[in-house]
Parts: sequence; C-alpha cells; structure tokens
Amino acid sequence: MSVDTAEPSDVFVAGQVFLDIIFTGMLRAPSGGHEIWTDGMGSSPGGVANLAVACSRLGLSTTLSAAFGCDAYGDYCWKELSESENIDLSHSRRFAEWHSPVTVSLAIDDDRAMVTHEHPPPVPAEELLGDVPLTRLAFADVGVDRASWVDTMVARGTKIFADVGWDATERWDSGELRERLAGCHAFVPNAAEAMAYTRTDSPDAAIEELREWVPLAVVTAGSRGAFAADAATGEDAWVPGVPVEVLDPTGAGDVFLAGLMAGELAGWSLLHRLRFANLCAALSVRGFGGALASPGWIDIAQWWAAARSDRRFAEDYEFLDDALADKAQRPVSRAVATIGFVTPAPRPPTETS
Repeated sequence: MSVDTAEPSDVFVAGQVFLDIIFTGMLRAPSGGHEIWTDGMGSSPGGVANLAVACSRLGLSTTLSAAFGCDAYGDYCWKELSESENIDLSHSRRFAEWHSPVTVSLAIDDDRAMVTHEHPPPVPAEELLGDVPLTRLAFADVGVDRASWVDTMVARGTKIFADVGWDATERWDSGELRERLAGCHAFVPNAAEAMAYTRTDSPDAAIEELREWVPLAVVTAGSRGAFAADAATGEDAWVPGVPVEVLDPTGAGDVFLAGLMAGELAGWSLLHRLRFANLCAALSVRGFGGALASPGWIDIAQWWAAARSDRRFAEDYEFLDDALADKAQRPVSRAVATIGFVTPAPRPPTETS
C-alpha cells in the first residue's frame, strides 16, 4: 500500500456512512399491532459521518474514506459532506447498484433504539482507501479487527484514537483487544464497554486498568461525565456532564471524540480537553441526529456568552475566551424532516377562456 505525500490533514476517519432518519418525542416504545405518533423527525448523514462532521465544524481539516451509493440518499450525503461540511472525500467512492445504508433512530426517554439496514460495501475498506493519507490524528474502530492502515499511520507517528462497539459475543476478551490497541495513542470506550473489558464495576475503576493499555485512556459516562488518565502528563481527571435539555442523544459519543481530538491538537490540559469534549457532546444532544446536530464554534460562543455568568461554569470554561479568539463562527446546517427539495413545486394550471 503506497503512502500519500500531500500536506497532512488534521484528522482521518474511515467507516460506513448511513442516512439517519430520527424520530423524537415518543412517549413510549413501539409494540406489535400499535401505531406510535411522534412530534419530531429529522434526516442527516450518520455513522462515521457523525465524527467527520463534528471534527470539521471545529475547524479541523478532515479526510473521510467511505463508500457511497449512487441513489438519492448517497447523493444527499455526498453533497452535504463535501460541499456543506468541507470534508475531503478524495479517499471515498460512489458505487452504482449499491444502496445507501439506512438507520432509523427512535429517541425515547433520553435514550435511543435503532433499526438499521445495510449491505457490505462493494470493495474492501483497504481497496477503497488506496494511498494511506498523511494525517496528524486518526480514528480507528478496533472492536472486531484492526485495519492495516493503522500500522502504517502508527509507524509514521500519527496519533490513533481507538474505540470499540458492543461485543456481540459478550466474551469481552481483553487480551485480544490489547493486541488491537498496540501503538494506539488513545482508547475512548463508553462506561459499559470499559467495565466489561476490565471486569470492573465503575468507570473510575476501569480507568485504573485502561491507563496501562494506552497513553490516553478516556471513559465516557453520558450525563455522569467523563473519566481520563494521561500517561504523558501524569494527569488524572473527572469532569461532570454539562446539563442541557436532551432531544436526541444519537452520535453524542462521536461528538465527544471530536472535541477531545480538537483539544489534543490545541495542546490543552487533560481537564480542558475533557471539559471541551463534554460541552460539545452536550450541545449536540439538543438537536436531531449526530452529524448535523454537532456544534460549530458559533454554537460554542453562544453557549459561553450565556454561561459565563453562571458560577458553575465561569472558572471551568474560562479557557474558551482564548479558544474562541481566532475561530470563524459560521452558521451550520441542521437536520431537516426530509431530504432533497430539488424539484420545484408544479405551477397551478392557468385558467383559459
């Protein structure tokens, strides 16, 4: 596999892009034979697009490798990511007669349930990627296996931020996972995954185990905040969640990771990295979906303008004054109930005598 010699990007992500259709305002979960009405609906790119968009909106130059269908959903996701979100898709491809993966997400009681339909991409991920791009940071899902490009990037000094999904086998084999984490800079599981792999009963206990696995260990615990240990600085930290009104938690973990990556590139302390990541995730759950609900700097600036007079946040988030000083605060798009709006409405017939 050859190596790209272009100017390095800030972040590289690879994986599956979905069209997410999100329903909110459900009073109860669906059950057989019953129709459930909701008061909110949104459509948005999803899957790995959640992380890519969240990084780009924080001003990080972002490269994405993914397969896209040549259907209407694929058209929408490709255009939204490349044009509206300024994500580099030079390592992505369109495929005819392969339909876009779709996920329906149901937001219920501050949680979510999902139904997904997908087929494997037409070509393996390594073939889709082609030349391994130069990048400062990269995201890798090491839940099942480890892509060969990870080894190439580790050898070049790229910092790999790794994550895992739920272990469907429920073996939670820590030995196999540690092999897949070799050379990775950070491991960012959620609390349930971290406790299962470390055989512990709390996120802070899990951190004590994970700190021996990677230089930067972070465990996310939703509204309970985040726990972390940084071997490079010797810091340990816990930060509470930022209270907000939750509409849809889809993609909050991806947005947290984007905030953590942005803080890494900015050279912030562990506390500031965690606080910023928590804030980004909290701001994202106020909107539909993961990708298009992720905050831009304009959203962060608006939150800080309102929160700086609150004693709970004034000191902890004072670092945002410096962070916001040179950031472009452009408006960002949000999820809409449907996609397209390409064909103009037909004109009403003209009366003739």
